[in-house]
Amino acid sequence: MAFLTASQGHASAPFLSRVLNAIGNTIVAMGEANPRLRRVEALQRLSDAELAEKGLRREDIVRHVFHDVYYL
Repeated sequence: MAFLTASQGHASAPFLSRVLNAIGNTIVAMGEANPRLRRVEALQRLSDAELAEKGLRREDIVRHVFHDVYYL
C-alpha cells in the first residue's frame, strides 16, 4: 500500500525558487568564467609527463596558478 501526500506551499514559492536558482546559476557562471580556473583545468588535462616538462607536479597546479593571490 502506498500513501501519497500533497502539500501546497506558499504561493510565492515558485517565484522565490526561480529567483534563487537564477542567482545561484549566475554565481556559478562567474566562477567558471574565471581565467585562473580555466588555466587550472587546462593544466589538469595534461599528462604527468607534460607537466614534468613544465616543471610542475599535479598536486602543485593550484598553488602554481594562484601563487600571487593565496599563500598555499
